This record gives sequence, C-alpha cells and structure tokens, in this order.
Amino acid sequence: MNKLTPMERIWFIVNLIPHGSVLPYGVVADLAGLPGRARYVSRALRLAPDPLFLPWHRVINSLGKISFAKDTEPFRTQKELLRSEGITVNAGKISLSQYQWKPDLATLVFELPF
Repeated sequence: MNKLTPMERIWFIVNLIPHGSVLPYGVVADLAGLPGRARYVSRALRLAPDPLFLPWHRVINSLGKISFAKDTEPFRTQKELLRSEGITVNAGKISLSQYQWKPDLATLVFELPF
C-alpha cells in the first residue's frame, strides 16, 4: 500500500465521519496521526480537490461551533448541511456530547490504513 500524505490521512478521516455526526478539527488531526495540527486540518479541507466530495461540514471547532463568521455564505452553507443531516445547530453551536462521533476500536484498527 502506498503511504498516505498527512493531507490524505485527514481526508480519509473526514470521509469516515458518519452522517449526522461531527468531529472537532483537533480530533480529526489526532485520528490522522497529527496531534496538535488542528489548523492543518482546516488547510487540508480548503485544499481538497472537489472530486473527493468530502463531508467538510461535519468538522467543527473544539467548542462545538461553526468556525466561519456568522452571516457569511460558508457559515450558512455549513449550518444548512448539518441541519439536513438532523444535527441541531443553535446560534452556530452544535452539542458535542450529542453529535460527536466516537469511532469504535474496530474502526480504528481495521479501517485506518496508517
């Protein structure tokens, strides 16, 4: 198997986030083997090729909030995409205790190629 780049590992993790769930940037970084690189996750999502069709909207900040400025088009788009998956968004905030994905051991052991 070819070794995945750090950016490809991030894209891989984001693709694993199930419909109706979210992950903070820092947790995505941790699962991708890049602890402390939350900002790099944001960069990787910005630079992802369109054909990947990443569910980027499922990645939020560590406070459970949408990171885009309120009343911007990206903020509204992310909010609507999350709501379309049944996720409650109140004033840009999502309940991490309710919606944060917690991958099981089988996912971590058998689905991650790195």
